[in-house]
Amino acid sequence: MSEFWLISAPGDKENLQALERMNMVTSKSNLSHNTKFAIPDFKVGTLDSLVGLSDELGKLDTFAESLIRRMAQTVVEVMEDARGKVQENLLANGGLKEKMKCLKIDLTSFVTHFEWDMAKYPAKQPLVNVVDTLAKQLAQIESDLKARTAAYNTLKMNLENLEKKSNGNLFTRTLSDIVSKEDFVLDSEYLVTLLVIVPKPNYAQWQKTYESLSDMVVPRSTKLITEDKEGGLFTVTLFRKVIDDFKTKAKENKFTVREFCYDEKEIKREREEMTRLLSDKKQQYQTSCVALKKGSSTFPDHKVKGPLLRWLKVNFSEAFIAWVHIKALRVFVESVLRYGLPVNFQAVLLQPHKKSSTKRLREVLNSVFRHLDEVAAASILDASVEIPGLQLNNQDYFPYVYFHIDLSLLD
Repeated sequence: MSEFWLISAPGDKENLQALERMNMVTSKSNLSHNTKFAIPDFKVGTLDSLVGLSDELGKLDTFAESLIRRMAQTVVEVMEDARGKVQENLLANGGLKEKMKCLKIDLTSFVTHFEWDMAKYPAKQPLVNVVDTLAKQLAQIESDLKARTAAYNTLKMNLENLEKKSNGNLFTRTLSDIVSKEDFVLDSEYLVTLLVIVPKPNYAQWQKTYESLSDMVVPRSTKLITEDKEGGLFTVTLFRKVIDDFKTKAKENKFTVREFCYDEKEIKREREEMTRLLSDKKQQYQTSCVALKKGSSTFPDHKVKGPLLRWLKVNFSEAFIAWVHIKALRVFVESVLRYGLPVNFQAVLLQPHKKSSTKRLREVLNSVFRHLDEVAAASILDASVEIPGLQLNNQDYFPYVYFHIDLSLLD
């Protein structure tokens, strides 16, 4: 499972023994895999400041999780046909050892081997400063995400509009990718080539009658350029002075003259625009191979990810790491508020083995740590009971400090 329970209990002898009992029961019953969760010694500050930070961290936790879920979903959208490789781009910088910081590891490994990043978030600073650093970092990532996804969505929308024009029927679709210069009489003072849409059942009628629909139609000047399931696009050349008369007679015979003026510059511009948009959209996520040359030698190709996907990969990692640090801060703050001073508690990370075991795991925890808060433990049996002094009902409150970490970001 990609679900974790982050809990803490006082670090005195009685509760350390309770933790050992929990480990023994959960291991024996194959309920969960448990590991210690290291949290540094922070500056405690005042009780009032901790109460304020508790509320702020709760909001920041929700914001951070929402942000990484949005980023994960954006990766899915950007990768389109390569969605099977999405998970490869949802990784975190390694935190197992200092020398491995530059490595990318899966999210589960990062959480289970979590180490506080002292360089990025100095633990000796006041807690309010650490929280402020995390909040500003996440706010900046969200701001950049909005700007980048807005630009990508605009690009995607423009391309979709062009694709609609390319995939419509003969009455609405663009003709720049169909017609060519050779299909038209150009630069003539007297002659002009028109494009006429003829229903498929009327092909024979068109061939028999187009020359007589009006005076001054050039004989044998029609040619089928393209067709769809409903009809075909034919050319016909005639004198300019009879255009209006020809259009009227064509309409009477269920032939439709498509308004079109062959402009080589405009057609070239439209084709280039389509190519550019396709290229720009593809480059946002595509991995391409680049050969590096040095003198006469060619080094092996290396992969370069598109700018949007590259940004998402880097900043998803940053946001995810910040989120787990926020979880660590919440455990610290809530443990001090719950268990008092001096600071002495043990945090443990539990990974339930399967969904069906979570109810039994909760029962074991409540049994082992019932002594920490008899009122809370008793009220768990009654979902209608509210814990005095808390905004949460008992479904969110347990005798021990508890936070949930769900890594199912694509569900």
